[in-house]
Amino acid sequence: MTPPTPTIPGFATDRVQVADGVALHVAHGGSGSPVVLLHGFPQTHLMWRHVATRLAEEHTVICPDLRGYGDSDKPVADAPDTYAKRVMAADVVALAAALGHERFALVGHDRGALVAIRAGLDHPDVVTHLASLDVLPTLDTWDILHGASAAVAWHLYLMAQPPGLPEQAIAASADAFFGSFLDAWVRDPAAIPDDVRGVYLRASREAVPSIVADYRASAGVDLEHDLADRAAGRTLRGPVSVLQQDWGAALGFDARSRWSAWAPDLVHATVDAGHFMAEEAPDVVVDAVRALLRRPPATA
Repeated sequence: MTPPTPTIPGFATDRVQVADGVALHVAHGGSGSPVVLLHGFPQTHLMWRHVATRLAEEHTVICPDLRGYGDSDKPVADAPDTYAKRVMAADVVALAAALGHERFALVGHDRGALVAIRAGLDHPDVVTHLASLDVLPTLDTWDILHGASAAVAWHLYLMAQPPGLPEQAIAASADAFFGSFLDAWVRDPAAIPDDVRGVYLRASREAVPSIVADYRASAGVDLEHDLADRAAGRTLRGPVSVLQQDWGAALGFDARSRWSAWAPDLVHATVDAGHFMAEEAPDVVVDAVRALLRRPPATA
């Protein structure tokens, strides 16, 4: 007998149309002011299973699979911006509106944090609070990678290549490719049990072209958008909280300074956990999100 697919306890699931030909799979539960949680790579909304249930004690919590991931639609990347974070952020705004929320707090991890940052920049009247887990904005990510230390982000360079070879190479050994990150980026392997790992590997295996397109966009159109914002002096309007591993010490840059240039109202903290901190240290993440939500929101 096949074991049941893990879910977020007490959450309902739906498919919600957010753009022409694109519907997102979403788990949602709780009641109160809305908080949207965006997952990272190579994961799905299930990464929030511990955090979401805690936040749902006080909030309406919305956990989608991003465009191109999990059980959400995976449009063919027939244009450079199909997986631009600007487009993916618009998906999230449309999703929240379809569920009845014109303004919401936004928490993102890894790729989801890049979508959250773009949503905060493009939709300042919608995003009231923003939390980012273990990522730098796109512009800064490319700026700090240099020399041998850039090897830690080898996958960014692989998936930035023109269409064809990256997709073929990854698809030929998908479980080994995606599983390598689940192994290398976790300190406590028990944080990602076998049934959850199986969900992540299946979902990623079935989404190789769209995942590569998401990463390729970050070396192209996403970087262009960040450069334009930096030139225009655009910043995140509302309160921002950042939780990161101590990448600054490891790679030789000032993470807080990098973030301060984007977020004038910033709380920045390093976390003694692996990259998958929402699964390894959910109490730390929940406490940080609750503290963020106590700060005065961005004005509409």
